[in-house]
Amino acid sequence: MLTLTELEDAINYWRQQRPASGEECALSPEVNALAGLYALMIFHRRHEVDLEQIDAQARQLIEAWLAS
Repeated sequence: MLTLTELEDAINYWRQQRPASGEECALSPEVNALAGLYALMIFHRRHEVDLEQIDAQARQLIEAWLAS
């Protein structure tokens, strides 16, 4: 299971690894992928999600964050 707080920590980790870029401050692909998951959790009022239920890209990013 991944909690909303853990997801926020993972997003912050990836924001440090791959900061926003350009004049428009575009999010990196990593942060964007996790931000989409975050938005869905907020929209559906979920406080946690099973890692098996999220898409492969977000799961890989979470696993890399956990391993760091």
